Amino acid sequence: MTMPPVVAVLIAGCLTVASLSINAFAGAPATPSESQPRIATVDWTLTETLLSLDVVPVAVAQTTEYHTWVGKPALPETVVDLGLRAQPNRELAASLDLDLFLLTPQFSALGPTLSQIAPVTTLPIYGPDSDLWQNLVATTRQLAGIAGVPARAEQVIDHHRRQIEQVRNRLPLAMPPMLAIQFIDNRHVRVYGNGSLYDMVMDRLGLENAWRGGTNSWGYATVGIEDLTTGEYLIVVDPMPMGVAGQLANNRLWQRLPAVRANRVFHLPAVWSFGGLPSATRFAEGLGAALGEFRSGRKATAP
Repeated sequence: MTMPPVVAVLIAGCLTVASLSINAFAGAPATPSESQPRIATVDWTLTETLLSLDVVPVAVAQTTEYHTWVGKPALPETVVDLGLRAQPNRELAASLDLDLFLLTPQFSALGPTLSQIAPVTTLPIYGPDSDLWQNLVATTRQLAGIAGVPARAEQVIDHHRRQIEQVRNRLPLAMPPMLAIQFIDNRHVRVYGNGSLYDMVMDRLGLENAWRGGTNSWGYATVGIEDLTTGEYLIVVDPMPMGVAGQLANNRLWQRLPAVRANRVFHLPAVWSFGGLPSATRFAEGLGAALGEFRSGRKATAP
């Protein structure tokens, strides 16, 4: 199943701030600056946020997987791959003359070891009962300050806010409830609800999330596909596990879901479900493009 690529909504006339980083917003690789601190991180949300600020980290963990799960902003080829996110290569890191390691709380166990290589700063982003949009805004400002480019933070924040508002203004009225999911295997999915990036974006777009069940601190629940009966639309976000798309064609549980029977399943390119403002905007644009095409007469295609 394929859907059109994410609609690009960067309009030159809207970029009135001369110093706005077009490379970072468009997803093109930025150019490292010798005046910026030498930063490494194992967290992809911090990575994409740095890149959106036109700040290139020296090293990031699992760069190949970053391109699979996050995609954009793209990592320049100069970025060093530190190995596994949960177990970065300490010897390699020690050779990079780093000024700072950036972590999020889920990687806090690495702090004592990495602090022997360079100072460590931990930035919390996701958490229960918090305003995720404001958390992402605060993280963007913190990273801009750490990298020595504080003025860029407001430009980036305003850019992403405008992009999401533009998508909302283009959406058809009275959209039905929908579920956003990612496949684990051909029988189980993560369904995203309160506290998740997808839910936050849907709310800002004026869309109703049909998931009313509980979620973990990341805003998702792991359920069987037989539980996906409440949404009139199903939003499937890449990447799909190998072989799952083909297996769904013969999966009776999947084929009996109301959204599948009504041909109301939308397939979106990969968007980091635990991401920052860049991922929020990409999800908004991809969802807006898919829903707009369906309402204009083109039908969705089930996996």
